[in-house]
Amino acid sequence: MTGNVVLALLTGLLYAVGTYLLLQRTLVRVVIGLGLLGHGANLLLLQSGGSPGTAPFAGAPGRAGEGVADPLPQAMVLTAIVITFAVSAFLLALAYRSWVLTGDDEVQDDVEDARVAQPRPHAHPHVGQEHEL
Repeated sequence: MTGNVVLALLTGLLYAVGTYLLLQRTLVRVVIGLGLLGHGANLLLLQSGGSPGTAPFAGAPGRAGEGVADPLPQAMVLTAIVITFAVSAFLLALAYRSWVLTGDDEVQDDVEDARVAQPRPHAHPHVGQEHEL
């Protein structure tokens, strides 16, 4: 049971640090944070497989399905590893392109988003008028 608790805490730690790094402004930290989130997801998928068992070979001696490991979480982890690798390669290519164009890996604020986020003073029809009840 101690191993499961340690893996659960490690998964939570990977998710927490990955989320923190994703919220940073530099692209390298975003890529590292995404990698940590991917590792946390892989650990979570492996934990969902339950206790380890024997390899699931067809025709193995013994009763069918008795003490056999579930192959689905392992297949899902392999798929998640490939997807995380592809997304990381794409983000590294984007970070490199940003570095070549700007000489910095910090994400800049979008001018249009900053303009929209500024509060605009507008005349409210009832401001400054007294209402009688």
